[in-house]
Amino acid sequence: MRLTAERLGLALAALPLERAELRWPSCATVNLVGATVTESTSYGKHLLTRLDDGRTLHTHLRMDGSWRIARTGTPSARAGQPQVRAVLGTARWTAIGELLGMMDVIPTSQEKRLLAGLGPEVLAPDFEQVGLPEAVRRLRAHPDLCLAQALLEQRIVAGIGTIWMAESLFTERLYPWLRVAEVDDNTAASLIWRAAELIRGSIEVARTDGLGAVSRHMHGRHRRPCPRCGRPVQVASQWGPSVPPDQGAQNRIVFWCPACQAAGR
Repeated sequence: MRLTAERLGLALAALPLERAELRWPSCATVNLVGATVTESTSYGKHLLTRLDDGRTLHTHLRMDGSWRIARTGTPSARAGQPQVRAVLGTARWTAIGELLGMMDVIPTSQEKRLLAGLGPEVLAPDFEQVGLPEAVRRLRAHPDLCLAQALLEQRIVAGIGTIWMAESLFTERLYPWLRVAEVDDNTAASLIWRAAELIRGSIEVARTDGLGAVSRHMHGRHRRPCPRCGRPVQVASQWGPSVPPDQGAQNRIVFWCPACQAAGR
């Protein structure tokens, strides 16, 4: 999400919007034409595109959404497909939001209220000093969650998704279904900080070499050998090792190694 925000900001900043289509029932009559994007940033999985008239376009990709950039005037900028939910275009570039899962336009001054229910942002500059202790405190309020569920709970820490949940649990050699109550504060803090480090590292790699260059040890490697022990990587659900995943919002996929991340290690 952070890279998406950066690319939107770079593409749309400095020039006024000449095209602004919000194909969303609650935003259909909102007019953004003439406003200029000042910046685009993210908080967790929420994208905040700020305008110079004091408004913010708030979007969320959910599981299937995306933003792409096309040069204005080219065929790829027409955005006539039924999956398009938003189009923001300047004289130079056009941003097309497809299959977005959430959208509204709010006063920029109300962003904090909008995000009030979320945990600390994993990519915040002060996350290690301020956000991490708060995330551990929030984790303790959910002792019955398993670690896989807890890492995905945005009210505990904002910005960790299925990929880095699996990668951080593997790196820390933790059984994904270990309950929060069964780990101490040091283990919890180490796990959350590991996820933050992995996300930061992936962003740096993607900035220079593209998303395809970001390496993964677990996610997407079903039945392939574990890079640590060679045993085939398995797939399950956040609800348990025997629950099949469906990649839906309530049943997220977990890639794990039964040997390196065995229960009771």
